[in-house]
Amino acid sequence: MSSITRPSPGFGLGLRSAHYSAFLAEPQPVDWLEIISENYMVPGGKPMQMLEAIRASYPMAMHGVSLSIGAVAGPDLAYLRQLRALTERVQPLWVSDHLCWTGVHGRQMHDLLPLPYTEEALAVVAGNVARVQDALGRRLVLENVSSYIEYKQSAMSEAQFLAELCRRSDCLLLVDLNNIHVSAVNHGFDAMDYLDALPQGRVQQFHLAGHSDYGDHLVDTHDHPVASPVWALYREVLRRFGPVATMIERDDRIPPLPELLAELDMARAIASEVAVEAFPA
Repeated sequence: MSSITRPSPGFGLGLRSAHYSAFLAEPQPVDWLEIISENYMVPGGKPMQMLEAIRASYPMAMHGVSLSIGAVAGPDLAYLRQLRALTERVQPLWVSDHLCWTGVHGRQMHDLLPLPYTEEALAVVAGNVARVQDALGRRLVLENVSSYIEYKQSAMSEAQFLAELCRRSDCLLLVDLNNIHVSAVNHGFDAMDYLDALPQGRVQQFHLAGHSDYGDHLVDTHDHPVASPVWALYREVLRRFGPVATMIERDDRIPPLPELLAELDMARAIASEVAVEAFPA
């Protein structure tokens, strides 16, 4: 199957306010940046001023946390209008959000809650994706979330659900490798089986992040460096899907920019090693 994704822009970081000054002061060895959409869904103010100044030098991707694509009622129309307005202003590489629901009856729970992987849920999500893609005039990119519970009703795995969703709705995927590792440990499945079930030609982006280890379970906290098992998973996913846009995601205990750039260099090094394996001299 030929790819319908955009060509990889390379290696990026999530843009966080702690690093605004560094990006404005001088060019950084970063190919692109990812913004949290909700942080900039405002008519003006300092966040938008910083975004406009920085995006003059770096391509941007938009990543949301409130779309609630799994909600039976569908995405909030006011939110969709704001998202479209920001998309038209930023002209991002792509727009992504999460395969989850975030609340009911208009009440946001500010968490990314997993779905039951059933035919009924699949029909709901596919319909919602179609509405969002029509509203934005582009394919939506959806990310797998970390999870700590499973539904007894689930009739398929998360990866199988994502693959079928891509087929039905023509969406793309953001594969979060830390989330796969966290969920694999918490639920006892094989992360390699998960990767094997994902559809070729639909993976637009990879996330690399850290987590907290509580012994009998892991929590996706985004406040630690990328862990060794996640780097190993990154090597495997590159072997399966080739060069895909990759970024380091850090949302708490945000370190100085050079520390994140060092992690990004590790991603570059692993990608280069895998490329050499595939095409030896």
